[in-house]
Amino acid sequence: MDNSKAITALGALAQSTRLDTFRLLVKHEPDGLPVGELARIIGVPQNTMSAHLKTLAQAGLISGERQSRSIIYRANLDVLRELTLFLIKDCCGGNAEICMPLIAELTPCCPPVKASA
Repeated sequence: MDNSKAITALGALAQSTRLDTFRLLVKHEPDGLPVGELARIIGVPQNTMSAHLKTLAQAGLISGERQSRSIIYRANLDVLRELTLFLIKDCCGGNAEICMPLIAELTPCCPPVKASA
């Protein structure tokens, strides 16, 4: 990820409704949520939600897929990963001991699966 893409993504997230929407979509991966449900949960009118979704989609953070009469939105976890890695790429000048608490905080929800012997 380059500076321009990172700035666009961070700018899209720098508004409370969009940030709440993106976090909600991350929580509902991989199924996603339709626009109406997003608007209801976040508590904004559907046309307002559509404008916020457009901003998030233009930043590459989400994508929408038409299913019958609904559009289901999903978080783009690859872009979230790229943005996170961009932000911490040069963490602590490469000093692993200093970075370990940060890495530990990033992994509690999804611990690595150990291979069976």
